[in-house]
Amino acid sequence: RFVPFAAVAAANCVNIPLMRKNELLDGIDVLDKDGNVIGKSQAAARSAIVQVVCSRIVMATPGLVLTPIFMNFLDKRTSIFKNGRGWLNAPITVLFVGGVLTFATPMACALFEQQSSIAITSLNQDLQDTAKENGVDGDYLYFNKGL
Repeated sequence: RFVPFAAVAAANCVNIPLMRKNELLDGIDVLDKDGNVIGKSQAAARSAIVQVVCSRIVMATPGLVLTPIFMNFLDKRTSIFKNGRGWLNAPITVLFVGGVLTFATPMACALFEQQSSIAITSLNQDLQDTAKENGVDGDYLYFNKGL
């Protein structure tokens, strides 16, 4: 019953990095606290992709894990699907998944801030030098993680 969850999790782990391959190769913009672009960072791109993969898996978890448990409970412990009412299985499943996703999607999107931070010391030396040349205050630069 949990094979779809494993499939969705695996697909997210493969699909998102493939779709964002250019970001891994070229880097994504890193900004100072005032929003000025300092440069492009592959380390920030890796961090952004990991955050997005995690939030997508968290987003899928309630619908793909709770639904089989709930439907199994209804099937075994109630008589809702008996006496010719088996057709209720699909609408109840859709309503339950819709209700779960109403809360799971915003929760998963809020798991990581949209504007994430990365320590300047974890960036490549060229970008660290550029940050110093631009007089960046603080120890962090910021990037948009995407969705």
